[in-house]
Amino acid sequence: MENLEQLKARLGKARVALGERKGQQKRLQMDREACAAQLDEYRDKAIVFEQVSVLLQQTSEHARKQAREQIEMLVTNTLRSVFGPEYGFRIELTEKAGRPEAEFYVVSNYAGEKLETRPQDSRGGGVVDVVSLGLRIAMLETYRPRLEGALILDEPAKHVSEDFVAPTANFLKVISDFFGRQVIMVTHNSHLAETAEVAYTVVMQNEQSVVTRTA
Repeated sequence: MENLEQLKARLGKARVALGERKGQQKRLQMDREACAAQLDEYRDKAIVFEQVSVLLQQTSEHARKQAREQIEMLVTNTLRSVFGPEYGFRIELTEKAGRPEAEFYVVSNYAGEKLETRPQDSRGGGVVDVVSLGLRIAMLETYRPRLEGALILDEPAKHVSEDFVAPTANFLKVISDFFGRQVIMVTHNSHLAETAEVAYTVVMQNEQSVVTRTA
């Protein structure tokens, strides 16, 4: 029969095991939440691509060609403003079962060699973010009748590396001035926030959101 010391030792081991299990459970929950957030982000970008495809599908051949050229130009300018002149954007229109379909390609030039890749395969998430940004702008500016209102963005440069955040911010300012459209943006990136004419910081204090104007 176990004595008191042995029982205490077993209880201590059980508590340690329980603590480890709780830690594992917490890590799994955090991983699950992170994966869910990433999935929502991918879905959001996929919706933008799908909306552009639908726009191209539902127009006549002549209008489709014009819309494609305008979208290609706007997204190309977005990519070049952020990453440099060696980048471009191309839409390939095909027909399957009598229905037009669109494929999107990022065009880049390395040492005189032209490369075409799908946005999701190009230099990680940064290119996807910038292409998605360009497509959102193109949708607003090519849709007829023109859609009025602000350009609302949620973490538009979340995966863009620090080297390219400043060009992204400058591009948004140029777009705002050129199209006469207000940009409202939610971001954790201080460089993007610093370029705003009006900025607010939101922090949690005692389980309440405290809003402070910072610019």
